[in-house]
Amino acid sequence: MSDPFKQNTMIVITGAAGFIGSNLISKLNSEGFKDLILVDDFSRQDKEPNYIRKTFKKLIDRTVFDKWLRENQRFVQYVFHIGARTDTAEFNVDVFNKLNLDYSKNIWNICTEFGIPFLYASSAATYGAGENGYIDSHDVIPRLKPLNPYGDSKNEFDKWVIKQKNTPSFWAGLKFFNVYGPNEYHKGRMASVIYQTCKQIRDTGKMKLFHSHNPLYKDGEQLRDFIYVKDVMGILFWFLHNRKNSGIYNAGTGIAETFIKLANETFKAMDMGSEIEFIDTPVDIRDTYQYYTCADMNKLRSIGYNAPFYSLASGVNDYIRNYLIPGKYN
Repeated sequence: MSDPFKQNTMIVITGAAGFIGSNLISKLNSEGFKDLILVDDFSRQDKEPNYIRKTFKKLIDRTVFDKWLRENQRFVQYVFHIGARTDTAEFNVDVFNKLNLDYSKNIWNICTEFGIPFLYASSAATYGAGENGYIDSHDVIPRLKPLNPYGDSKNEFDKWVIKQKNTPSFWAGLKFFNVYGPNEYHKGRMASVIYQTCKQIRDTGKMKLFHSHNPLYKDGEQLRDFIYVKDVMGILFWFLHNRKNSGIYNAGTGIAETFIKLANETFKAMDMGSEIEFIDTPVDIRDTYQYYTCADMNKLRSIGYNAPFYSLASGVNDYIRNYLIPGKYN
């Protein structure tokens, strides 16, 4: 017998052609949700395999989405606003103001007006160099100092959100840490280190990692909180069903791992011995490079999210063996 909740739940996903958005389509399809509205710039053919074979109701170009949402708000049960300009090497502030800040405010206001639950993607880039720690308290947000315009745009929206007296019926902002996993073939330079490593090993038999330009860290011992995209999907799906405790939350694992360990796990998943070479960090990102990130996950755990996370070894192994090596999508 079909579930009436799933049959009558129209869900919107912005950024649906991208990495995290397309994985969300797969997760919702696998859970029986078919009435999906996909929003993005669908002009890029290299993103088409991310969504084209999935089940959805309609594709909406992002430039007309606000108009569409106003006209169809009575049918929409939830908005996942995942779409954003995510290039950390882009320094044109106007681009981020338009796509990440003003666009997000517009969607927030429409969801507020019509009482539509709204979940959006923030970023661990908001934490900058980590001088204020990695705790997702609203009190800390105004003090954060992101290292690039992308992080600034995400933090400016977070700051704007927590000041709002009028809000959607439920809302959540998720600070994604270093997400990796299937469907990032199109991302090029911005793809995860696991993807880059696998590609380099295939092409050259070895992996290049950045030298450390910080005396506190040895080469390859820069630390990041890597989270498998399937764990991110678990969090997003949980918030679809648990519409209490509106707020901004970290989405990481709470464990910081070195890039050397990540590279070694990648070689292992490819059944190869490790061969690592160090290169200088590109000048255009060197001054804004994060040497350490680690999500404090106590806030999300405190509201009832208790699913375990993939270890780095298990996540890398699943990603490489089941997606990258056979060239498959999720």
